[in-house]
Amino acid sequence: MEQALEILFTASFWVAAIRIASPLIFATMGELICERAGVLNLGIEGIMTAGAFAGWFTVYAGGDLWTGVLVAALAGAMFGLLHATLTVPLGLSQHVVGIGVTLLASSLTYFIYRLALPEVTSPPKIAPFEALAIPGLSSIPIIGPALFNQTPLTYLAFATVAIVAWVLYRTPLGLAIRAAGENPAAVEAQGISVTGIRMGAVMVGSALMAVGGAFLTMSAFNSFFFQMINGRGWICIALVVFGSWRPGKALLGAILFAAFDAYQVRLQQLSGGVVPYQVFLMMPYVLSILALVLVARRATYPKALMIPYQKGER
Repeated sequence: MEQALEILFTASFWVAAIRIASPLIFATMGELICERAGVLNLGIEGIMTAGAFAGWFTVYAGGDLWTGVLVAALAGAMFGLLHATLTVPLGLSQHVVGIGVTLLASSLTYFIYRLALPEVTSPPKIAPFEALAIPGLSSIPIIGPALFNQTPLTYLAFATVAIVAWVLYRTPLGLAIRAAGENPAAVEAQGISVTGIRMGAVMVGSALMAVGGAFLTMSAFNSFFFQMINGRGWICIALVVFGSWRPGKALLGAILFAAFDAYQVRLQQLSGGVVPYQVFLMMPYVLSILALVLVARRATYPKALMIPYQKGER
């Protein structure tokens, strides 16, 4: 028991937790933007898969790492455009379209992988982002290695939270996005296109989801393999609810889930195989469900979420 508690006060544990949280932060911010504008994006799992492959393959083909991130974002934005076109102006079911986008993005990614690398038996490797220590801050006990000795994409993930929060709550654009998810008729009354706001939000949100996937192949690992997203997209949808559609709370939720995930790996090692490893694997999800149940009952969701809007409606 004492050893289990000591894990929580080690730098390596929090370094792992922040690393695990980083792709979740990108994707959660992306989903949050979509839902704030009134669109539920269930294509997140497939979009993350497409972003993971697009970024990795760009670098594998000779591009630099930041070009890979940009290509991943563009790939996500294209799938976001498809999702938005079908759900916003055409008003199709956001649930059905989202699942369709997930299946399309995942299947297309695997097809392109096999087409580009037909003879490959093991995933080729690239040189990923290296950890970048911030002088002075990285030497702070526990907190320093966890927050200030990470890869550039982790720093970008935290910066993304600050940018999203600033845009949503401190700019006219953010006000329009939030209004599109709460009262789209009021947005139209101001002469602003609800369709344009929602489609733009879905494209930007999808780009962030894809960057979250690219983090896995370009920062956490150094290759692409099938099923590497492993349900992270669905977790991000839950994290948006857990965070009550607020960037700061969603960030805390992502770190909390990542801490659970990092903790279960270390508990497996302590158990010495006495307890089946599947019990530890399900721990983060069980604890996340419990936390979600406690928080979601008080959450205030965007009132126009999943409600199609046509110009002139009241």
